[in-house]
Amino acid sequence: MDYRLDEIDKRILYHLALEARDTSAPDIAEEVNVSAGTIRNRINQLEERGIIRGYHADIDYERAEGMLTNRFKCTSAAADRAKLAKQILQIPGIVNIREIMTGKADLEIKAIGNDTRDLTRIGDAILELGVEIEDQDIIKREHFRPYQPYGPAETRHSPSVTDFMSLAGDAEIVELTVQERAPITGATLREANADGLLEEGLLVVALERDGEILTPHGETRLESGDLVTIFVHKGQSDRIESVFAPQEA
Repeated sequence: MDYRLDEIDKRILYHLALEARDTSAPDIAEEVNVSAGTIRNRINQLEERGIIRGYHADIDYERAEGMLTNRFKCTSAAADRAKLAKQILQIPGIVNIREIMTGKADLEIKAIGNDTRDLTRIGDAILELGVEIEDQDIIKREHFRPYQPYGPAETRHSPSVTDFMSLAGDAEIVELTVQERAPITGATLREANADGLLEEGLLVVALERDGEILTPHGETRLESGDLVTIFVHKGQSDRIESVFAPQEA
């Protein structure tokens, strides 16, 4: 890369990821203490350099017309995945394709269909291009949020619990963001267990880093900005929050 992001660029990306539709250049300019013209010029530069690749609406197709959203996990074994992805994108109903760097399934395809028969039609069209479908499932909804390290300082040290879902019985799933200077930052999961940072009965089930989902194991080292999904029992979520929050210097 021949272009390094500064704090103004990062703040622009944060706010556009948060809500591109209702965020104006003057809004961002006021926060970072520069002119609105500077913000517009920076946005143009970020677009020209391909850092901002587009602005896309988050559409609920089920609510719009009762349609189904399906995810196909596929293996292409193609030397030129990008070319194949463009071919797949021409299939009616395909709205998004991700090229995956790791794992057997190297293409993740999002498709919209009127019903299961329509989704079968899309799946058959994918197969005709020589792509193997490893798995598929119906998407209920998607959740988005901006990359916190690009945001204002106060958002980087906001409460660590970012999402919460209650399960049957006394089981809960909590998502926490690893903060700078937090007790657990820099520790492996094995070390965190040995030092008592993670209580008995807790289970780290997923870790998201820089937009990539990682499978956690004992030697996984937690870094600032990691989003960690943890299976806990009721009452443990309040205690564990402090482990992920920054300590005063």
